[in-house]
Amino acid sequence: MVVSAVVAVALAGHQLIPEFGGFMPVLESVLPWIGLTVPLLLVAAMMARSRLATAAALAPGVVWAAMFGSTVFRTPPGGPSDLAVGTINVGVRNNASGEAVRVIAKDLDLLAAQELTRGGPAAKQLNKMFKYHYPVSTVGLWSRYPISETRALDVGMGWARALRAVVTTPKGKVTVYVMHLASARPGATTSRDASLASARRLIDADPSKRILLLGDLNTATTDRGMRGLTPPLTDAQSAAGDGFGFTWPAEFPITRPDHILFKGMTATQAGVAPATGSDHRAAIASLRL
Repeated sequence: MVVSAVVAVALAGHQLIPEFGGFMPVLESVLPWIGLTVPLLLVAAMMARSRLATAAALAPGVVWAAMFGSTVFRTPPGGPSDLAVGTINVGVRNNASGEAVRVIAKDLDLLAAQELTRGGPAAKQLNKMFKYHYPVSTVGLWSRYPISETRALDVGMGWARALRAVVTTPKGKVTVYVMHLASARPGATTSRDASLASARRLIDADPSKRILLLGDLNTATTDRGMRGLTPPLTDAQSAAGDGFGFTWPAEFPITRPDHILFKGMTATQAGVAPATGSDHRAAIASLRL
């Protein structure tokens, strides 16, 4: 019963629990998986033949359903869209990155990439597929529509690992940010949190009507750090996705560090695409301007 209570409290009140040196934000990255403890607790309670323990074991299940039930059964709104976008961490030193982006990008209007190698297979392949592109260090943006007002950005890491550009679509201009924020590990989230704060300052200072943020934010949807970006931005997967949209690791995704966030538009569909050869899957979405 004590374990059941702890699980229920951890689910319902996770954002109220202190970070404990960065442990809690990392735990929040896999928060939906805590629901797997419910069947185990029920089996233990039934083996003990305790009605009280069985009832207690159901408590975290009810909490999980209240938190994530809508995610599991959500139906994308669908409808017409004007812009198909995606983001993929191609993986540093990934010799298969050219094939990974080729499969992902063929149906997209915009693709953001991270962990690029300048002149590497991913960049070469995307240059063949898209007329317009703007790479900065290890990140880049490729577009079927003209790119202007480009600027390299430092999101608090001492070097440019982000960019800002304006894409002129047939339905109007969209300001696009591509970012690869600092990593977060148990006991080491300070740099990530600082880069999140830097990203928020950039968004707050941008007067653009339409904003699109693509990238590997090293922050899961359920991580408390996302409160710094959503709002003011909206998460495409949460608004129009089917399921949790986990993207990492590619073989068996358990969390979602890769995001498509937006404002001034409507998400009609969102999901995840396989990324052959990368350790991340790609996040994709369709938007109506």
